Amino acid sequence: MLNEFDITALFITLKLAGVSTLILLLLGTPLAWWLSQTRWKLKTILEAIIALPLVLPPTVLGFYLLITLGPNGPVGGMLEAFGGASIAFTFTGLVVGSVIYSMPFVVQPLQNAFSGIGRRPMEVAATLRASPLDRFFSVAVPLARSGFISAAVLGFAHTVGEFGVVLMIGGNIPGETQVLSITIYDHVEALEYGQAHWLAGGLLLLSFLMLMVVYIFNRRFSLMQSSNQ
Repeated sequence: MLNEFDITALFITLKLAGVSTLILLLLGTPLAWWLSQTRWKLKTILEAIIALPLVLPPTVLGFYLLITLGPNGPVGGMLEAFGGASIAFTFTGLVVGSVIYSMPFVVQPLQNAFSGIGRRPMEVAATLRASPLDRFFSVAVPLARSGFISAAVLGFAHTVGEFGVVLMIGGNIPGETQVLSITIYDHVEALEYGQAHWLAGGLLLLSFLMLMVVYIFNRRFSLMQSSNQ
């Protein structure tokens, strides 16, 4: 069964995933829209930078985030110079690391969804004198809702399962930065396989259900689009 530390780690994990997903959607939506519309020559380089966490070992990314956000790093040092404190080994640091690490899981589905809309619907809305902002919210967003569902679910699930990045940037502080993935590792290290099974099985079930939601929604959305054509 779960103990007090496991429940606290569960709460921190869900809080981290929720906050990170919200920030990712706020940052990723305009970025994905711009990438789907721009013809900038250096677009490929930016896309490669965004997708880097897909192939970069999490500990490598976490290490450089720790160096950057630590008290001797450029960001951490600047914060301390202005009277703040380093965000390494804090919940805020976990959020920063999670947002960077899960960015491609949000930006890519949104970019693909926006690209799939095509220019025709936006051009029709423009002929009806809709402003660019109105065209985005009244045309692009509804047509890309499957991309938003996929981005939100994948971003949330990926954040829940993080280990290397959160361990490097947040450490393993119970009640503050200790998340479920680290708690499972601690139980296995202590040969407490029963408690590890409870947590690992719960994450497995949660991940499966979230992926089912994405596939079911995308299938229904595709059928709706086919029937409307």
